[in-house]
Amino acid sequence: MDIPALQRALVEQGLDGWLLYDFHGQNPTALTALGLDGHMLTRRWYYLVPARGTPRLLVHAIELGSFPAHVEGERQAYTSWQSLHAALRRLVDALPPSPRLAMEYFPEAAIPYLSRVDAGTLEVVRALGARVVSSAELVQHFLCRWSPEQVASHQRALAGIDAAKDAAFERIGELLRRGVEPRETEIQRFLTDRFAEAGLTCDHAPIVAVNGHAGDPHYEPSERTPTPIRKGDLVLIDLWARGTGPGDVYADITWMGFCGDRPAPKMDQIFRIASGARDVGLETVALAHREGRTLEGWQVDRAVRDHVAAMGFGDKFIHRTGHSIGVNVHGDGANLDDLETHDTRKLVHGLAFSIEPGIYLPEEGMGVRTEIDVFLSAEGPKVFSKVQQELVHIPVSGAA
Repeated sequence: MDIPALQRALVEQGLDGWLLYDFHGQNPTALTALGLDGHMLTRRWYYLVPARGTPRLLVHAIELGSFPAHVEGERQAYTSWQSLHAALRRLVDALPPSPRLAMEYFPEAAIPYLSRVDAGTLEVVRALGARVVSSAELVQHFLCRWSPEQVASHQRALAGIDAAKDAAFERIGELLRRGVEPRETEIQRFLTDRFAEAGLTCDHAPIVAVNGHAGDPHYEPSERTPTPIRKGDLVLIDLWARGTGPGDVYADITWMGFCGDRPAPKMDQIFRIASGARDVGLETVALAHREGRTLEGWQVDRAVRDHVAAMGFGDKFIHRTGHSIGVNVHGDGANLDDLETHDTRKLVHGLAFSIEPGIYLPEEGMGVRTEIDVFLSAEGPKVFSKVQQELVHIPVSGAA
């Protein structure tokens, strides 16, 4: 982190410090903040960045020497629980009386992505006289905004997964024209092979879902339940990946295809409603930029959700509109959410998120989701991928 810039932000927000804490990786935000991902740390540690003065690290004596050297500031070791509490008291007592400390906490756990610190640790810090507030805006500003290099990595990842998606639809058609019915898992492996060829990685294999399976938002293809893709099927492909660089960020898109020339009218109907809602979301963000307004995450979700509801499918849109995107496919920044949570975090320049409304009708053997990624640049929202406007028609007749 840029400590001087962070300290200026603390002063501007009327905070006395940001207190990072972790035990066994339960606070991935703290690990990201200090670049500790992948380091073996088995004891509790605290890192205080005061609004003024030198950052201070409190770590167990057995990990004092192995704690990564790139973390700047004074270091102090503890051994017993008594010495830990005494050292914490000294940290807090060095701040102004009743200091306001930001931690990875959100009132009533309303935003789980910012509810990383356990209740017992909060009780300890509060008992020392500190007033704990949420680090939500600090996390967004210092950990979630993309650098120009990350924007470029996103564009590279998008190019790779977009090409893989196109190739997968072509592969399905090629096999069907030869009289072969590929399984969902076969196309899933085809996609991951294309990722490897493009130098991309992902935390989970893509979703390839046919007909009613597409009506399950988090369906996972499985060899235990092999499902063929046949002529006349609706096919959902949801794929996400990133480059292998330490700061590379994800790209995440979802497209829909139909194996044949004439999808059922209901398929076309729900796709057009979902894609229309997606476009409403993007225009909501673009209009706010043109008018100089800063939106909160829930407001975009509400615009998208109201569009789907007005078309009669509000109860079939059962997840948030979009999620933050970063070095993890589900990042720590603001989500577009007024369903699962009421996300009041501001959509500030430098953030990226998905817009992915879905309509799920498993009882009718279908479901649709359409997804784009949006980067909030200073010039307005940017979408670097193609935007699907109609179902992909996969040719299934004629020569292979």
